Amino acid sequence: QVHLVESGGGLVQAGGSLRLSCAASGRTFSTYQMGWFRQAPGKEREFVAAIRWSGGSTYYSDSVKGRFTISKDNAKNMVYLEMNSLKPEDTAVYYCAARLGALSEYGNWGQGTQVTVSS
Repeated sequence: QVHLVESGGGLVQAGGSLRLSCAASGRTFSTYQMGWFRQAPGKEREFVAAIRWSGGSTYYSDSVKGRFTISKDNAKNMVYLEMNSLKPEDTAVYYCAARLGALSEYGNWGQGTQVTVSS
């Protein structure tokens, strides 16, 4: 298992920026891919971005492409989500998640961090 702890959420005005961090511990050596997801009130959880633990290929949802950047620091077992040009519709609880294999689902989740964007 991989234990994940998110941080960096908060309140920001529209057009502002935030940087989320995710600290991973445990069986991090077996991690295949890390992802960020979000869930707004009354909505289903949705994919935001992902990064391969080895190689660093990145993937983004259309709604954040060009505004958000996912990155990682393997040595520190950290994953980051740099969020720029934030919009009120980006308001949600953001979750960090880990996939332990190419054929695995995201089976390890953090507790989430709240991001609120005011208009």
